[in-house]
Amino acid sequence: MIKKEIIVEKRQKTVNLLQDFGFTFADVNKMLRNKDVKINGKATKENAILEIGDELVFFYSPEMLDKKVEIVYENDDVYIIYKSAGIESDGEKGVESILKNAIAVHRLDRNTEGLMVFAKNEVAEKKLLKAFKEKTVSKFYVAEVVGFFEAKNKTYNAYLLKDGENSSVKIFQNKVKGAVEISMVVNTLKAGKESSLLEIELLTGKTHQIRAHLAFLGHAIIGDGKYGKNDDNKKFKQTRQKLACVKLKFKNVGITGLDGKEFVKNPKWKV
Repeated sequence: MIKKEIIVEKRQKTVNLLQDFGFTFADVNKMLRNKDVKINGKATKENAILEIGDELVFFYSPEMLDKKVEIVYENDDVYIIYKSAGIESDGEKGVESILKNAIAVHRLDRNTEGLMVFAKNEVAEKKLLKAFKEKTVSKFYVAEVVGFFEAKNKTYNAYLLKDGENSSVKIFQNKVKGAVEISMVVNTLKAGKESSLLEIELLTGKTHQIRAHLAFLGHAIIGDGKYGKNDDNKKFKQTRQKLACVKLKFKNVGITGLDGKEFVKNPKWKV
């Protein structure tokens, strides 16, 4: 069993906080039944309300989170993993807390699934950060979007401006103050009247870039609650965005086992 200790940062129910770590509702209830959850030193079976500053201690088996993080490749320097939707990339509630000695060098949104690379040491971290900056690591995604969208390896450029108040971003076709340039290459895998399946090579990696840019183009990702339309998501019966990082290609990163390699994995949702 693995022991985890945290200090509560906001008032919420025990079940909600534990689910934020990636545990399923069933797993959380099992932990409570087995008295594997302690609040301020006392074991509890109840879905108690946690107050700011409370100490929460819980015990869990690695298998409970294995389904959230699948190790695709591992050596002394790196992990290549596939992250499920619903879990953060880093921090106490993220992949870093599940893997041993894991350092996130690039991130996926909480509700985006897909391949990620983590460094196991500072040397590997520096090499990977340099590789991403110099674009010797290529990232490819698949997304299902609303409507008919046909493109053949077409490059789309725009400008992205962060909106801190709403934890979102805005896209502009022309340069505006404070905005950064973004770029992606889109290739349609399957175009349909109701929806289209796209492959996207991300040339710049900015917050919410793919989601916001596709919505700006009039083809929001199905299931995207922030940039999509509720009516569309209800129509397709999707509550999580159909977006996944499915391929990583490495070139001249200086890490044994990665140079010249590519890692591919299909998304967990049906393509």
